[in-house]
Amino acid sequence: MTDNVQKVTDLADKSLLIVDDDNTFRERLSRAMEKKGFLVSQAEGVKSGIASINSKNPAFAVVDLRLGDGNGLEVVKELQKINSKSKIIMLTGYGNIPTAVAAIKQGAIDYLAKPADADDIEKALLADPKTKAQPPENPMSADRVKWEHIHRVFELCNRNVSETARRLKMHRRTLQRILYKRSPK
Repeated sequence: MTDNVQKVTDLADKSLLIVDDDNTFRERLSRAMEKKGFLVSQAEGVKSGIASINSKNPAFAVVDLRLGDGNGLEVVKELQKINSKSKIIMLTGYGNIPTAVAAIKQGAIDYLAKPADADDIEKALLADPKTKAQPPENPMSADRVKWEHIHRVFELCNRNVSETARRLKMHRRTLQRILYKRSPK
């Protein structure tokens, strides 16, 4: 690790709240962060996220921007109200400059595009806020990001190829070929 990143083992409070309505992603990220030494709790929406904040007061949080029952910025605002020293990372599959600015204004320390790697999230959470964050060691290739996005939309459409193709504005057969291939590196 670089000089501007702490280690989880050096921290007194290792509590981490992950708020995301994508159950598979949330579970996978939770397991990865527990292996790194964080004490993880999970929530799948704004209401359950705020309830978890009020009962556990986590030192760290990873919050998705778009949640099933509202906007993740509400969770960020509530956590900042209760614990202004908490470090919050905003995640989204719909990255744009206005939402990034809003997340930072509400108290998030970084903004990462989904699907984010657990190592990148750990680095962002543990980075010294006074220094510039390091670029990712192994960023996903553009092909991998595209593949992940297509599969996420496919899952959100209940694995319906025709509906997924319509939403992605691509031909159904092209989508079927992409879904049949293995994930790119």
